[in-house]
Amino acid sequence: MDYRNIFITATGTDVGKTYISALLVKYFRQKGINCGYYKPALSGAISQPDGNLLAGDCEFVIKNSNIDIEPKKCVSYCFEEPVSPHLAASRIGVEIKMEKIEHDFKKLCSEFDMLVVEGAGGIVCPFFLGENKILLSDVIKSLNLDTVLVADAGLGTINSVVLTFEYAKARGINIIGVIYNNYEANNFMHDDNIVQIEALTGLKPLAKVKYGDSEIDINEDLL
Repeated sequence: MDYRNIFITATGTDVGKTYISALLVKYFRQKGINCGYYKPALSGAISQPDGNLLAGDCEFVIKNSNIDIEPKKCVSYCFEEPVSPHLAASRIGVEIKMEKIEHDFKKLCSEFDMLVVEGAGGIVCPFFLGENKILLSDVIKSLNLDTVLVADAGLGTINSVVLTFEYAKARGINIIGVIYNNYEANNFMHDDNIVQIEALTGLKPLAKVKYGDSEIDINEDLL
């Protein structure tokens, strides 16, 4: 099977992008694929005693998928304040530039056979709101990646998945399918959400991840 780089976005913040990214990287590496991880911008980094910032999301993915790389090498822009990247950057006088993201992405591509690239927030998350605006959707298009959408399996997910899907379609972004997080096998609402989302969008479920899962059972034919 020919594996390619994929972008992980979500219906919003705290839906589980980092957790799912870690499961995916682990999955591909267990199949013998030299899969790496990249995150263009990270907010909410942890301040260290030496004054440096620990990219917590990157560290989580690296530890859980057993990649031999330093967390700071997996992220282009790292901010301490847990706010949108555009705001965190502007508050310390930094301008997020697409050129740096593209450069760092290509560098990691040369070191790995495949990358799982994780976004920030939802698909409209702003990276820079100056003259040349950069939204997360612009990053996805610039890197020319197919996208996997992470969604919570619970209440409200039909609305958020359909809205994200329609926005992505309007921007020319291809969503491969949906990974449902916090899925409960015997929950009739969760199952109905998945059925109705596929009926409304055509998006098939790539995986159903239960709370605390340490492995992911993914539909490879769709991926």
